[in-house]
Amino acid sequence: MFHSILVAIDGSRASEGALEMAVHEAQTWKASLHIAYIVETGLFASVPLDNTVEVMYSMLEKEGACALEKAKEKAAEKGVTTAVYTRQGHAGSEILKLAKEVRADLIIMGSHGKSEVDRLLLGSVSSFVVSHSPVTTMVVRS
Repeated sequence: MFHSILVAIDGSRASEGALEMAVHEAQTWKASLHIAYIVETGLFASVPLDNTVEVMYSMLEKEGACALEKAKEKAAEKGVTTAVYTRQGHAGSEILKLAKEVRADLIIMGSHGKSEVDRLLLGSVSSFVVSHSPVTTMVVRS
């Protein structure tokens, strides 16, 4: 039923559940698995650009690379090969753009992020994706 699955991760407990579900679905359908980490640039839209913002972006990109490497390893343990992506921008829009690029017919994501602020933000990201996605979208609760 599914041929190309996109899972968005952020290192949170909910995204770990989303990854587990995505790996399971990829195994079940023998589908390709694409794992994305989005650096949400909207968080810094009103902050003046200076070295502090560059350092924060760098830290978020490093965190993303680490999360993607762990996700790739978890999938490999189950015999699922993956492609990984790091993007910057509005998380919901970037997830939908990437889904179109990889011709995903299933998007899987967690219901919320790591902190209370992320919980509010990611909740709105998952709502955005569910509302705007032309393909099946699964939201995994932690």
